[in-house]
Amino acid sequence: MMELPTDPMMLFSFVNTKLRDNYASLDALCDDLHVSKSLLVQKLQAAGFEYNPSQNKFW
Repeated sequence: MMELPTDPMMLFSFVNTKLRDNYASLDALCDDLHVSKSLLVQKLQAAGFEYNPSQNKFW
């Protein structure tokens, strides 16, 4: 399992950069990095972000 940033803004930036540069979907990112999609979404939702699948990014 990859160590993700704990700060919500750093996590937001990290995930969106990875999605933009390397992954076609949130599922692909989570599978490849061996992270829980539900936990990742929950952490970012708590900071006020939500995933937009059609744009493949959190906003």
